[in-house]
Parts: sequence; C-alpha cells; structure tokens
Amino acid sequence: MNAAIEGYLFYEIAALLVLAAGVGFVGLILRQPLIVSFIAVGILAGPSVLNIARSDQQIDLLAELGIAVLLFLVGLKLDFNLVRTLGPVALVTGLGQVLFTTVFGFLIALGLGLDPRTAIYVAIALTFSSTIIIVKLLSDKREIDALHGRIALGFLIVQDIVVVIAMISLSAIGVGAAAGGDGALTDVLRVLGYGLGMLTFVVVFIRYVANPLVTRLSRAPELLVSFAIGWAALLAAVGHYLGFGKELGGLLAGVSLASTPFREAIAARLASLRDFLLLFFFIALGASLDLSVLGASVGPAIVLSLFVLIGNPLIVLVIMGAMGFRKRTGFLAGLTVAQISEFSLIFMAMGVSIGHVADEALGLVTLVGLVTIAASTYMITFSHQIYTVFEPVLGIFERRRTGAEPNNGPEAAQPHDVILFGLGRYGLGIASVLQKSGKNILGVDFSPDAVRNARRRGYDTVFGDATDPEFLAHLPLQQAEWLVLAVPEHDTGLSHDDPRHALLRAVRDIGFPGKVAVAAHSETSAETLKPLQADLVLLPYRDAAIAAARMISGVETAPQTAAEDPDGQKELPA
Repeated sequence: MNAAIEGYLFYEIAALLVLAAGVGFVGLILRQPLIVSFIAVGILAGPSVLNIARSDQQIDLLAELGIAVLLFLVGLKLDFNLVRTLGPVALVTGLGQVLFTTVFGFLIALGLGLDPRTAIYVAIALTFSSTIIIVKLLSDKREIDALHGRIALGFLIVQDIVVVIAMISLSAIGVGAAAGGDGALTDVLRVLGYGLGMLTFVVVFIRYVANPLVTRLSRAPELLVSFAIGWAALLAAVGHYLGFGKELGGLLAGVSLASTPFREAIAARLASLRDFLLLFFFIALGASLDLSVLGASVGPAIVLSLFVLIGNPLIVLVIMGAMGFRKRTGFLAGLTVAQISEFSLIFMAMGVSIGHVADEALGLVTLVGLVTIAASTYMITFSHQIYTVFEPVLGIFERRRTGAEPNNGPEAAQPHDVILFGLGRYGLGIASVLQKSGKNILGVDFSPDAVRNARRRGYDTVFGDATDPEFLAHLPLQQAEWLVLAVPEHDTGLSHDDPRHALLRAVRDIGFPGKVAVAAHSETSAETLKPLQADLVLLPYRDAAIAAARMISGVETAPQTAAEDPDGQKELPA
C-alpha cells in the first residue's frame, strides 16, 4: 500500500514538473518571469482545471522549504552598505514609495468595499516590488550599473527591510491572536525575548564562528552548499518553534553568513534550488485559488493593478525630481517598481494562516500580482521607448537644476577628435590606443563608476545615456571625426531594443558629419547595423582571434586592425 502511495506521489510530482516546464517555455516565449508561469501552473494543476495537485502536505512541505531558502538568500544579500553609499535618495525614495502606496492603497481598497483589516493587508502587500525580477531584467539590459539601476537597487533594499519589519510584526500579532485574552501580551513578550536571544546568537556567530567555519567548508564546495541549506532550514525550524516564524528564522540564517567572503558563491549555487522549491509554493498558491470566486475579484484587481502600474512609478518620479534628478533617471527608476512581489503573496498567505484575512483577499492580491508582473516586465524591457513617448509631458517633474546627478565639466562642450560611447574594458582599450596616437578622446557612459574610473585615468568624460536625444544634442558632435560605439548590445532578439541602433538613428537625425564605428558581438548582429549606415563594424572576438592567430603563426608580431580581416572592413585611422 505504501509503495502504491509513493508511486502515485512520484507520478504527481513528475506531472507537475513536466507541466511547469511546458508552461515555463510558453512564458519564455512571451518574455514573462517564472513567477507568472508558476502561478499559472498552480491554477492549471488545481481542482478548478486538471486536478493534478492533490498531495497537499508534501507540496506544502516543499513550499515552506522554498520560502526558507528564499528568505535565507534575501538575508545573505541584505546589503545595508549600498543604502548608505547611495545616500538619501534610496532611503527617501524607498520609504516615500512605501508610505504613498500604503496610504492611497488603503483608501482605494476601502473604496472597493474591503473591510479595514483586509484593506490594510492589501495596501501593505502592494508596497513590495520583486527584487528578483527587477535585477534579472536590468541585468539583461546591461543597466544594473546605470544610475537609475543603482538607485532602484537602493530602494529595493529599503523595501526588503520593510518586508522584514512587516513579517516580524505579523508574527508577533499572530502569537497574540493565538493566545487571546490576558495571555496575549505575555506571549508576545515571550516571543520578543526569544527573538532577541536568537539575534544575540546570530551576532555572536557572525563575530566568532562564521568566517572560520565557512572558510573551512569552502574547501569542499558541495559541503558548503549542503551546510547553507541545512543552516537555513535549522534556523527556520528554530524560528517556527520559538513562535516568530520560519520566515524570520531563514532570514537570520542568511544575515549570519552575509559578512563572509563566500556569500556570493553560496547565493549563486542556491539560486536554482530556490527557483525549484518556489515552484511548489506557487503551485500550492495557484491550486488553492477557486476560479469561480476569482471572477468577482477581477474588477478590484484591475483597479489595484492600475494603481500599482501608474501610481508607484509616479511617486518615484516626483520624489527623485524634487531631489534634483533628471526626469529620464526618475522615469526609468520608477518603472522598476510597477509590480508587486513574491513577498506580497507570502505576506498575504501569513495573514490567511493567522485568520486575519480570507482566501478571497489572497486571490485578489494574486490576480494583482499576475497583472502587474506581466505588464511591468514589458514596461522595464521597453523602458526607453516608453520614455520617448511620454518625454514631452515629463518636464514638470524635473527641476531646473539637476544637481543630484554627476556633473559634466566644461570638457563636454569642447571639440574632440573621437567621441567614445562605452567606458568598459573594451572601450577603455580603444581609448588608450587612440590617445597614444595623438587623438583627443571624449568618453561617454551611463555608469557613474565607469565615468569616475575613466576620469582617474586622465580621460575627458561625460555622464549620460547614449539613447537620450536631449543629451546627444549637447555633445560636440559637429567637430568630431569619429563616433565609436563600444556599448553592449541587448540579447533580446529585437533590433529596436538595442541601444546601438537608437544611437545610430539619433546621430544621423542630428546630422553628424563624421564617421561611425560600432562594436558587434556576432556576424548576425553586425548585419543588422548595415542598414543604419555604420561606417565600420568592429567584431572584437573575431578581430582578436585573427590577431592572435597571426602572432602565434609568426606572420605578424603585433595585433592587426579590422582593416585586414577577410570581410574587407575599413580601418579606423590611427
């Protein structure tokens, strides 16, 4: 009998995994995050559709382990130093967005007929944005180091801190509600004492044990991963036993290892496991949704979704404009918070388990999550195109003096022989050779760190976005002989998504009289640049391979330029 049950459970898990792979592939084609696909899997596998997910206890166990690992990774990467280095913008923008969304979300929820307790739960859930999704999308666009990307990371950290505080508060409230009557205050104080005791243990662990232990375990990477999972599960279990929740226990486990030099390696190795286990959380969530009940929540979900999609970016734009940031920076940073997070669903699930809110409220927030995550994915992916559409009406959000962004010195208006976009390793390598040959170089990049690094090396530099026509109009293009585009290309398969294409079109529209050289990573990418009248297409990997082969064979003693490659490209003058 047991063998039959285990066999059935295996069949069920196998069916769920195959279904998740299929739905995930469709989501990939639609360019949607896995969260959307996983919730869809849960709905399809639930009793309302295919009725595959029947082993509730086993699925819930994997879901709880997934949440523990997720909170462990959040604690592992809880970088308070990033908030400090960004200064007030991260703190003010993060807290401002949380306060705005909570207050107005509460009022909107009341207007939709929700009771006050459910309304405050829903309002708080709407404040959290998905760090996982935002970091993934910004990394894909190579904008994680851009000014708006760094600011977005800063206020996401602030949001993560608010999540922690909200979950701690909810755990304490849950303890009080479970005790009831005169024992409520006593139990809350007891759990608070346990929490302080565990926090003291974590501090001592960080101070005396973490580094030596992890350094020793790092000699066997597989053991390090096993230890990390076990440590997360152990502290999550202790947290649950002491009454303040698995979530806080898993978070403290991550914080306890965050100061070690191996935290990035641990996080990288556990990311796939986190995604796998969270699949079961979203399956459990989707399977618990009654589609007949969800139908009544469609109207409120659309209203709340529009509030998140429009209101959250708007408040970020207003706050950053008031602090002296340009409208473009505020707009691009604001688009990153136009969705709710997986933590929103976890927060609502905690409320349901405590008995504060009904399943219908969790279903409502889940619908808002599906709509906002799906829509904001496209908003972030096509952020520059969306900005172009709204740019004429965004002037009211920009102060006359945008002193919060890096200042460009007088060299920005002085004549230069070559204007180089992209100050990474490849761009700086080109700049070094050209400068030695007597060329006057002006470097341009949207990363403050890249600009500072190039300035330290003695180059004239300008901070700005290559795809911003307003910024391009202020560059000394008419005096330049060459424009060199060493900016990264976006691996999206859409040419209009590529900053090189936008820049080429913009400089041609301005009437740039000189020649343009563009770096491409593949022959296919190079082909897309020909209709845009690029005078020279550089293929760094191919050119380096040709030069290396010549040096190894003894044909040449120095690297050759693209002028002598088999495609007969013209040479950038020395």
